[in-house]
Amino acid sequence: MSDLLTHSPLGPVLIVGGYGTVGSALARLAAPSWPLLLTGRNPAKGQELATDLGATVRRWDLNSPEPFSAAPRAIVSTVNDPDDRVVRAAVRAGIPYVDVTRWTSRMLRAATTASLLQPTAPVLLSSGWMGGIVNIVAASLSNELGGADSIEVAIRYDVKDRAGVDSVDFMDRLGQDYEVRHAGAAAIVTPLSDARWANIGAHRTLVARLDTPEQLTLPLTLGVDSVATRIGFSSNVSSRALLAAKAVGLFRWGSGPRFTGLRRSLLFSPGHGGTAMIRIDAHGPGGNRSVVITDPAGQAHLTALGGYLGLQQVLADGAATGVTFPEIRPDITDALAVLQAHNVKIVDAA
Repeated sequence: MSDLLTHSPLGPVLIVGGYGTVGSALARLAAPSWPLLLTGRNPAKGQELATDLGATVRRWDLNSPEPFSAAPRAIVSTVNDPDDRVVRAAVRAGIPYVDVTRWTSRMLRAATTASLLQPTAPVLLSSGWMGGIVNIVAASLSNELGGADSIEVAIRYDVKDRAGVDSVDFMDRLGQDYEVRHAGAAAIVTPLSDARWANIGAHRTLVARLDTPEQLTLPLTLGVDSVATRIGFSSNVSSRALLAAKAVGLFRWGSGPRFTGLRRSLLFSPGHGGTAMIRIDAHGPGGNRSVVITDPAGQAHLTALGGYLGLQQVLADGAATGVTFPEIRPDITDALAVLQAHNVKIVDAA
């Protein structure tokens, strides 16, 4: 397998998975600013979107040995890249790269892979929750406080929202303990432990621990001593059912490929639309700040906005080369303004 990518500053932005749930939302955001090349396993499914946006659509199946060639100005990956095929091709060709899909272990592997290849262009691993939006808002709160000692994230996952298959990939990780920083030291956390109630906007939501990349990166990039992310669902009945499944060991004994359908069926029932809501609490020497992020267009749109901000970051004049994360950007205030311009509300939490 030998993908033949070359960097062209005047070429299109290549969106891998560009007509999927998140990819299509990102394509609509990016189309006014850049020419687009959309790829996936079945280009016929993306032809209508490509026609609407004046984009090109082509086949690139990451699970097929068939080589792919293109000359983009940047690449955004919105689908799982299990063998690091896209990131390797992008780094070797010196193409600015954004990834919004990886979970923590795969993000670590991508960071290692990219670093060993000595990148000459930006490699933005923007896989914190909602395409790195949590990272950006957390960085803003930390800046306001003169640094944060602890950050807590509470996610309200709307079970009626539109969702792609990759959006519930975290279900496959609920049987695996993970490492975080707590009070400045390494600590091991069991998924769906430490359940508690959180007020996320007007919704009292049962949330429990979840492995997400910002719990790794924020201590490294911002020096935060403790970062904890929890998730709950718009239906507290669904939240309790998930906790019950964990209590009987489903995510341990049912962790293999044989039970993938069963695990995902607990959550993957995409509807026609919902609202993405996230609460972030930051505590630091300057006091406490709590905000709620709300996107009425849903979680796919909010993730796509993370990818859109990532594109702006890697294509900005003077963008630093090498591996970076969404919270490391000089224009945090401008990024927040972009979110607000797209009807994302960031308001003080009650």
